[in-house]
Amino acid sequence: MKDIMRNREFCLEILNEYTKSDSLLKHSFAVESCVKAYAEKFGEDINYWSNVALLHDFDYEKFPTADEHPYKGNEILKEKGFDEEFRNTIMSHADYTGVSRESLLSKVLFACDELAGFITAVTYVRPSKSIEEVQVKSVKKKLKDKGFARAVNREDIINSAENLNIPLDEHIAFCIEAMKKNKDLLGL
Repeated sequence: MKDIMRNREFCLEILNEYTKSDSLLKHSFAVESCVKAYAEKFGEDINYWSNVALLHDFDYEKFPTADEHPYKGNEILKEKGFDEEFRNTIMSHADYTGVSRESLLSKVLFACDELAGFITAVTYVRPSKSIEEVQVKSVKKKLKDKGFARAVNREDIINSAENLNIPLDEHIAFCIEAMKKNKDLLGL
């Protein structure tokens, strides 16, 4: 059997089985874009890292409560044969699970999750709705606006970049560039 944790087609099947919302699919692809770029930068396993990011919220649409997500997804992935490291990395992206972020991948996933969503929101308010217009300064300006995308935890964005020992401006720029590479898939 081919290594399922590195098999993007298999992971896409799971994502599409559980996620029908266009916005949630695009979020998964946005986070995947950022995490994949970091895997390339750090010389890590690109397929593995990409698939963790791709599936980090696959269960959210069907199981949106903190009592269910990502716990149900963890059970589903275990049944499908995903190993503990893969599943724990996904579990660690939600603070309330109590699963610590020890690995570089878990720290990168956490750092990219909220930021990718925030960059998407910033893109949608640009006149052209194109990520090509999004700059670090516009993202930082919107981070200061507590009324904009208020569900996004600004502290998580700031602290997660610090936990990677990457300056916030550099992290934002890196994720913008990663998302630009997949702008068509992301609808940006």
